[in-house]
Amino acid sequence: MEITDSFSILLETGHKIAAAKVANNEMLDVGILWDLFDANRWVLERIKLSIEGQIEDGVHLIGQVSVEDGARIRSGAYIEGPVFIGKDSDIGPNCFIRPHSSIGQKVRIGNACEIKNSIIMDKTHIGHLSYVGDSIIGENCNFGAGTTIANYRFDGEPVKMKVKNRTLDTGRRKLGVVLGDNVKTGINTLLMPGVKIGNNCWIGPDVVVYRDVASNTKVILKQELEQRNHNVQ
Repeated sequence: MEITDSFSILLETGHKIAAAKVANNEMLDVGILWDLFDANRWVLERIKLSIEGQIEDGVHLIGQVSVEDGARIRSGAYIEGPVFIGKDSDIGPNCFIRPHSSIGQKVRIGNACEIKNSIIMDKTHIGHLSYVGDSIIGENCNFGAGTTIANYRFDGEPVKMKVKNRTLDTGRRKLGVVLGDNVKTGINTLLMPGVKIGNNCWIGPDVVVYRDVASNTKVILKQELEQRNHNVQ
């Protein structure tokens, strides 16, 4: 949605719009999806971070880490800042949260997961043994155990992503996926670099997603099973 359309909707629904002066060196364009990573980094490196949640014994917090009230970091978690963890989220045990990750409210990160340079929005559940790298994950998503997001092309070239039916070179050698809200993945789902998945999608177990998936779509792996009689001598 264009920002001018957003303003029109706000005005039509009775909201007020105010203007503020911002210095040129504090302006960031977020017109393209992967620009959000730069904006996220900018914010994390400047906001005041504090620890208000529950930190269990055996947790390692390195650098600037913010844990909001009601959040719980379980034993064995290793968090390397800058990282933000929202209110009432539950992390671990034995997770690795890498720099420039923002985790929203009421997020659950299961046992032995790794999160790298990602934005994970409210009420999302990342199942145990999963990897999320350089990705934007919408609200209320649910990852089956062992879900893996690939963020690096096999040939080492910059990742490409489709934007409004155009394939653009992101200029990034590390880029995972962008997921809408209410996306569910099955056990051992694999999402390839640069993929976008719309809202309300189901991606079945063991599916490898190579291309974008439109909203309200179910992707299931079709199997051919063969049964034979087995005589034990």
